[in-house]
Amino acid sequence: MYHVSKYRRNFKMSKKVNPTWTLLALAISAFAIGSTEFISVGLMPMLVSSFHINLAQAGLTVSVYALGIMVGAPVMTLLTGRLNRHRLMMLIMGLFIVGNLLAALAPTFKVLLLGRIVAALAHGIFMTVASVIAADVVAPEKRASAIAVMFTGLTVATVTGVPLGTMIGQLGGWRWSFIFISGIGVLGLLADYWLIPRNLPLPVKATARGILRVLTNPQLLLALLVTALGYGGTFVAYTYLSPLLEQSMGWSASAVVVILVVYGLMVALGNTLGGRWANKRPLVALFKMFVGLLITLLVLAFTAHSHWLGLFTVLAMGIFAFMNVPGLQLYIVQLAEVHTPQDITMASALNISAFNVGIALGSGIGGQVTTQFGLAWTPVFGALMVAVSLVLLAGLIWLARPVDEETPEDCED
Repeated sequence: MYHVSKYRRNFKMSKKVNPTWTLLALAISAFAIGSTEFISVGLMPMLVSSFHINLAQAGLTVSVYALGIMVGAPVMTLLTGRLNRHRLMMLIMGLFIVGNLLAALAPTFKVLLLGRIVAALAHGIFMTVASVIAADVVAPEKRASAIAVMFTGLTVATVTGVPLGTMIGQLGGWRWSFIFISGIGVLGLLADYWLIPRNLPLPVKATARGILRVLTNPQLLLALLVTALGYGGTFVAYTYLSPLLEQSMGWSASAVVVILVVYGLMVALGNTLGGRWANKRPLVALFKMFVGLLITLLVLAFTAHSHWLGLFTVLAMGIFAFMNVPGLQLYIVQLAEVHTPQDITMASALNISAFNVGIALGSGIGGQVTTQFGLAWTPVFGALMVAVSLVLLAGLIWLARPVDEETPEDCED
């Protein structure tokens, strides 16, 4: 079970606040932020031509962004811990807009990278704060679903925002892609201004010691490792999904575009289901989700050279790939409420960093596997990462057994 923290128990939502509208505002902002994360992937040929750089240098627009999230989430949490949540969301979206406009107007590649870093700082703190806000504005038994709604903005961005931004870049130039994303950021800022409550509870001030308290707590540390390995396991294969579909399964480039859109829809379905299933018993739900992901990756290793069976397996992987995200984010908050109630926001921030560590680790391993063994082996190594996360998750379930035993006093609390 989880215990609602003192600061949340003392929080009474205004009757005028509709949680649905608040979650919609968060989803719009998440759509903007999700669109910018991978937008440069589709713009790389244009960046190479515009700045006269090589492809590896252009790839820094992705890696620098991920690094900005990993470092920025905990650092920005330390710097903004005591700001009013509504005002903080205004500052986050303003920083996001500035970062993308800086990239759009960049006279040099170094300035473009600076813009990416600024936007990444906004990304990291947004995911940290938005997850807590989403959990705060709904009843306790609906918290995972609320987080899932917020993360739906990221999913929709993957399906529509990134391809649309890339198409705009192809038609009008890469600078217009960043201007387009800045425009979505403005919509998110306006939605946040009107729809996010102004009386949200403030967490205890985050401190550098809070990072140590989170990382030295066995359960919190295990949970962070589960996030990095379980979530990252998907990216061993997902990073190379397009060449896997084309080279191994024989689908045409035009068909792959359609498949990726359908794959995104499967991700959205899995994200929604995962949020619902993780509402009451997130650990048990997460274990089942990771088992499903493990089986799917192993099956993909055998169907990777099959035209139709491979496709069906890829779509199944889409359902399980990010199904775990709401549960992972909710559970880290629940653990922090019990073990380090003064570090709830910091724990959330470190989990956002763990997601990005998983992306970097999974894609890096996938690159080595592709070089050494071939594309068809990426699901196998992804499955190995997920298997390790399952072992760690089993350890979490074992450690949580005493906590799950409710007493009458707990129920009354």
